[in-house]
Amino acid sequence: MIAMPIESAPCISTMLECDDSDNSGWCSLPDICRLLGMADINVDSDSRFQRRRVKAGQWVFSAGEKFNAVFIVYSGFLKSLLLDDGGNQQILGFPMRGDLLGIDGLHNQQYASQACALTDCDLVVIPFRELTRLGHQNAMLENWLYRAVSRELVREHAVVGMLGTMGAEARVARFLVALSERFAAIGYSPNCFNLRMTRQEIGSYLGLTIETVSRSLSALHDAGLIHINQRAVEVCDLAALRLVQKMPTHTKMHRQAASEPLQPLNTSRQQSVWAGLSAMPA
Repeated sequence: MIAMPIESAPCISTMLECDDSDNSGWCSLPDICRLLGMADINVDSDSRFQRRRVKAGQWVFSAGEKFNAVFIVYSGFLKSLLLDDGGNQQILGFPMRGDLLGIDGLHNQQYASQACALTDCDLVVIPFRELTRLGHQNAMLENWLYRAVSRELVREHAVVGMLGTMGAEARVARFLVALSERFAAIGYSPNCFNLRMTRQEIGSYLGLTIETVSRSLSALHDAGLIHINQRAVEVCDLAALRLVQKMPTHTKMHRQAASEPLQPLNTSRQQSVWAGLSAMPA
């Protein structure tokens, strides 16, 4: 793992019980369905859910904290991670608009991972008791909960497969393709975007050192597949970027990347989620 500095800020989930000063508005249940891509679901409810502003660098929740709500990203970008006693971070993902946070708290009624804002964010706060109640009233909503959990697990499985089979350049290329697809899905340009995360955070996510991430980005730039200027990325050939497996093997960069030790993704969160779902009341 890569050692990274620990930000210090109050957790939003802790503030739920004691602070209403950062209220950023409200979302109705139909609003949430549209946010999650479920506009076709027929819902009849006057339930409203609070939106809260999270500043860049602020924790949303921490591992071991009492589970009381799940969060939907309304705007902004975050990182989810595991943090060990030495302050080392293993990045699990980079949630953005429409993504679900905190579902891994189902198992032991404690969050298993942590989430921190990379930019100023708006989050929709859904008390889990209310989500369960609505799910019992509407079978389609309950089915969505399982689909949302499955989506997160599928993403994590894809990362595990990538770490086990791809070289450094292919990992970085696949990461950029995934970002492009996710930006397109939420209405942003798939070809021009900013990296909200640092190269060190990308390296933690992909199991690479910061130096290898930088070299891989440079190689993709030199190959004409992307144009990169600090954090600004222009995808010049998305189709070719999808096909990247490795750059020419004679390059110094490839020899160094090939010896990069893999960092297996921690699967404790997956186990926590499924164990929690199996324990949900019928």
